[in-house]
Amino acid sequence: MSRRTAVLLLVLLAVTTACSTPRRTTTAPPPVASSSPRTGSTTATTPPPSRAPASGFPIKTREIDFRRGRSRPLPTTVWYPTEGGGPFPLVLFSHGLTSEPSAYASVLREWARAGFVVAAPAYPHTSYGVADFDALDVMNQPADASEVITGMLALNDKDGDPLQGRIDTDRVAAAGHSAGGITTIGMFSGNRDERLDAGIVLAGREALPAPFSGDPAPMLFVHGKLDRTVKYAEGLAAFDAVPWPKAMMAVTEGGHVAITKDFQPVITTTTDFLRYGLYGDETAKDRLKSDATKGQRATLIDEL
Repeated sequence: MSRRTAVLLLVLLAVTTACSTPRRTTTAPPPVASSSPRTGSTTATTPPPSRAPASGFPIKTREIDFRRGRSRPLPTTVWYPTEGGGPFPLVLFSHGLTSEPSAYASVLREWARAGFVVAAPAYPHTSYGVADFDALDVMNQPADASEVITGMLALNDKDGDPLQGRIDTDRVAAAGHSAGGITTIGMFSGNRDERLDAGIVLAGREALPAPFSGDPAPMLFVHGKLDRTVKYAEGLAAFDAVPWPKAMMAVTEGGHVAITKDFQPVITTTTDFLRYGLYGDETAKDRLKSDATKGQRATLIDEL
């Protein structure tokens, strides 16, 4: 085993036992104090200024069987608006180790209601209940995620498909939790998907050092200060490595899983960020700090 592989194995095994599953319950973090900002850097390209949809949409859920090659099935859960507006930006979401898309439904449904098509694949060797679990397979997941993006965008042009004409193929984001955050970072670094316009990393970190590459894209990191699985310092290091406009929401008494459940400030702040990153909605950007720090339960480093 090479030294690089050994280091990666230690990183991934550290997050194996604490990623969210549908059977795990958590409580929202209690109130805390606020933070101070730091300096920003390079300018990212965001969509032309506009307004995201003002009201929520009714949504539907469907299952689609994507595949990358013969050996990598990617069953994908899709939440999407069914009425009004559109076409809608696409968000690709990656789950954590031993988890699955339904574990994050409370967040992903809200994104869809706000005017996004959300696609969440179950990865072949790291999802809940797989017979051949392999933490190292996370390194293959950025390519899997990109394949699902390709498949989703193709549905926009597929005659008779419920998503025909419903996806804005020029506005795409990637998001993920824990090992899914590692997957997301990979999509902006060593496995850069140039179609991505924005990214969200929940309780994630870099697996192996790799520079962020490609066109600048705004990124939001969300991390619990009490995360014992992926340390806050590790998430902060990944945040610091991003050379583009970025923000980091620190849930002061949040753990590894709690931030992905029904913690409303995270749902609201990530939705604000997607409205800004994919719709170019400056009013949503202006709300980020107040929404992230509402109730003094989290803080925000804003370098957008």
